[in-house]
Amino acid sequence: MTTLTPFHLTPLGLFHTLVSLACVVSAFMALARYKEISPKTRLGQVYLGTLVITTLTGFPIFRHGKAGPPHVLGVITLVVLTIAAFAETTRLFGGASTYVKTISYSMTVFFLMIPTVTETLTRVPVGAPIVASPESPVFGPLYAALLVIFLIGAGLQVRTLRRRGR
Repeated sequence: MTTLTPFHLTPLGLFHTLVSLACVVSAFMALARYKEISPKTRLGQVYLGTLVITTLTGFPIFRHGKAGPPHVLGVITLVVLTIAAFAETTRLFGGASTYVKTISYSMTVFFLMIPTVTETLTRVPVGAPIVASPESPVFGPLYAALLVIFLIGAGLQVRTLRRRGR
């Protein structure tokens, strides 16, 4: 039997959570400072490294005994991250490469925030979480709000890129 932490996490779950927290903090710091995620900055490198680690460590975690939506989101995150990396390092997308990489990296932050919100609300406070289940109807509007925030942010990024002539 695996020993659980007070948050009912396995040691892998605890590691995954700690890396995820570093990932979230570095994402917001990078977006606040640079208005984008870029592997050319130290914050971008920290974000992207911790994103890969948190995504990969999430795959063996089965909160309900089987693979589910978080695992699908992990696969989608890795696909979008790969697209961003190709856009960053090749001219595969031609003149749209800068836009594709910028929006793709930002999209990974949106994807990261979905489990962040879900796990936080279903685990905190310990013993009496704010929301009882990840299937709660409260998450639909929360995810929609995250999507709106992402779309606004992506729109601002595109506007900035256009102004810079990229």
